[in-house]
Amino acid sequence: MPAYWIGRVNVTNPDGYAKYAALAGPAIQKHGGKFLARGGKTETLEGTCYARNVVVEFESLEKAAACYNSPEYQEALKHAKTSAVRDVIVVEGV
Repeated sequence: MPAYWIGRVNVTNPDGYAKYAALAGPAIQKHGGKFLARGGKTETLEGTCYARNVVVEFESLEKAAACYNSPEYQEALKHAKTSAVRDVIVVEGV
C-alpha cells in the first residue's frame, strides 16, 4: 500500500535550508521516494498556513520511515532542524 510523506515547512534560514534540500532530495529518491509536490503555489483552506509544502510518495509506510531514519536523510535533517519550523508525517494511502 502506498504511503505519503507530507512536510509542512516555514523556512527561517534560506541558506541552511538550501543545504538540507541539496542532501534530502537525493536521499529521498535513493529510497524510492517520488516527489508529487515540492513547494509551489498553495491555498490554506483551514488551519495554520505554512510557506512550503511537500508530498512524497513511497511504496509503503515502512519504506518512508526507513528513508527518514536513513543515514543519508539524517545528515540532511541536521540542516533543516536549524533552518526551519516543520511538521512531517507519513500517512498510508487507500
